[in-house]
Amino acid sequence: QVQLVESGGGLVQAGGSLRLSCVASGNIFSVIPMAWYRQAPGKQRELVATISPGASTNYADSVKGRFTISRDNPKNTVYLQMNSLKPEDTAVYYCAALRRAGNYWGQGTQVTVSS
Repeated sequence: QVQLVESGGGLVQAGGSLRLSCVASGNIFSVIPMAWYRQAPGKQRELVATISPGASTNYADSVKGRFTISRDNPKNTVYLQMNSLKPEDTAVYYCAALRRAGNYWGQGTQVTVSS
């Protein structure tokens, strides 16, 4: 079992930056791919970025060039650096540990970008 705890959300003006963190429990973090998802009100949850155990990354087109996902395996932590934030980035952001048997999910952290 893996528990994920996100932090770092908040209210920011358009053009600003935030860094989200997600700390994982357990001893499998270094061998499991991780991801950030987000869900805006009235919309489906969408994939924002993924990072492999070897730190290969992929991004949704909507955040490419603005967001950066990274991981620190000794700290069991994955980050999402979000720059040039837009009002449409407003959502609850979720950390996920990706497994074929089903993902582990964090509780989510709210990001609100004001115009």
